[in-house]
Parts: sequence; C-alpha cells; structure tokens
Amino acid sequence: MPDEEWIKTLEDGRKVKFIYQELPEDGAFITAQIARNEIVYSVVLTKAGNPLSREDVESHFEGELSKK
Repeated sequence: MPDEEWIKTLEDGRKVKFIYQELPEDGAFITAQIARNEIVYSVVLTKAGNPLSREDVESHFEGELSKK
C-alpha cells in the first residue's frame, strides 16, 4: 500500500478522508480531513514501519477525531 486514500464514516456520521503516502527511508505522510471542514490533520512519521494498514493510519488520529 505505497500511496492510498479512502473515506470512512465515523460512528457519529461524519465522513473523514484519510491519505497515506510512503516516503523514502521508512517514512510516511498521513492526513485526516473531516468532510466540509477546513481543518486537516497531517503528520510526517520518520520511522513509520511501512507498510501501514488503514487501521494503523486511522488509529493515529483517534484523539483528534473524537473531538467535535
């Protein structure tokens, strides 16, 4: 899963777009954006342990996405 994006519907009905991009030397760039929201959470992981699963990416943003 070198580069991927997907949309997930949270339990409260909000839709979130996730993006995962592998970077050189085991790095990764991951983002989460709530639909109709200008806020985008982005993280660069220097030692990601690639490849990351969708669950790995989604779990990284659990704290931010639990806020309303």
